[in-house]
Amino acid sequence: MKTTNQCKTIAQWSTVFLLAIAMVSCKKSSDDSTPSPSSSTSTVIIENVLESKPLVESGTFKGSGSPAVIMPGESVMITFSAAKGEALSFAAMYGWSNDLFFAPANPGITLYDGSGVPIQGDVSAQIKLWDNGSRVNQAPGNSVTHPGTAESNNIAEVSGTDAQGNTYLAASALLKATLVYNSNSTFTLTLMNNSTGTANETPISPGVWAVSYIAGGQLMNAAPLYASGQMTTDGLTAIAEMGNNSILYTYIQTQTGIFTPLSPILVVVYNGINNPIYSSGQNDQGKGLKYLAQRGNADTLATYLRQLAGVKAVYVLAAPSTKVLLPSINGQPGGIVSQDISVNTGDRLAIATMYGFSNDWFFASQGNGVDATVKGDISSSISLYDDGTAIDQFPGAGITQFNLAGTPLVESKPIAAVPNPNPFTTLPAVSNIIRVTIN
Repeated sequence: MKTTNQCKTIAQWSTVFLLAIAMVSCKKSSDDSTPSPSSSTSTVIIENVLESKPLVESGTFKGSGSPAVIMPGESVMITFSAAKGEALSFAAMYGWSNDLFFAPANPGITLYDGSGVPIQGDVSAQIKLWDNGSRVNQAPGNSVTHPGTAESNNIAEVSGTDAQGNTYLAASALLKATLVYNSNSTFTLTLMNNSTGTANETPISPGVWAVSYIAGGQLMNAAPLYASGQMTTDGLTAIAEMGNNSILYTYIQTQTGIFTPLSPILVVVYNGINNPIYSSGQNDQGKGLKYLAQRGNADTLATYLRQLAGVKAVYVLAAPSTKVLLPSINGQPGGIVSQDISVNTGDRLAIATMYGFSNDWFFASQGNGVDATVKGDISSSISLYDDGTAIDQFPGAGITQFNLAGTPLVESKPIAAVPNPNPFTTLPAVSNIIRVTIN
């Protein structure tokens, strides 16, 4: 479901990057002089065209039997990735009720303490019991008549008694939640139906879970599955009344995917040399690419390139106000920058920019860049690379990702293309993230 957090303007999502990325320059190299009679002028345009999603990951869980309910004494496990400030939310039906469901209070189960240390152990106290507000509650038990009498109330927490006076133990006494940190920003949550022999013994239905992105210190969707005090949704009603998780999961899948800004864009015009930004198959040369790939700061690399023989012009293009190029959020246009360049026959052009929500991934021109005198969409000449200087984590859900207030963990591997699918997720086509045009 959409919340007011999802409807913030693009500018509100930029705060973290204004803090994380150092001041950028837009200077040309000193030998970029007045165009000669044989030169031509073009405009390079770079856009973040990603249709971003608010949720990093989502999924379902269910029991092992048929029907796939979680019976008293049985348990299920959810494995997921998360960065500091992100939370895990889930929803599943209290089976022997008309429309009650278990879920943590929004935004979900807290995963890190204030110092960024992963939380482990019993987190059952964060689980609550909720009334979906769509059916009049009967006394809970296996004699409940489904679906029961319809009503139309807001979602409300059940604390001891429901609106009809039926009594319940605390949710934590019925559903035990245990959190384990697996390393590298991954967790496993075990949910055990602990209602055996209690006054509220019940099966628990299959459920849905989700983790929201965090940007600028704010979750992009702090209430992905339900909102207390508001009317329910069709998908949640299907879970709360029937234990059917398919409708809500289908919707949540449309909200799950990729969100990433692009760092200020490094643009280089050169002649007579190979692409001076990087060499695939070789280790980072320590000239500043690491800072671009890990932090989105191209200044060190730009300074080095301006002194390199064969480099004619260097630009670092920052988006107005936000500096980074944000993706499209809720249909708003993504970030865009442009630069006029003067080029001659034989000149080459190459660009580079950080995949902002990664450890050290960067978009860059393939091979030896492109003919700087060409016109049109050259997005097909861009690929995504791993700089090999920081251990990778789930993009947008890594505790050591610099732009999520982390410190990258060092590794040393040759620069290589990021596979797609990769061990973490499946990315959109590069041309559906970054568009580069020469006019």
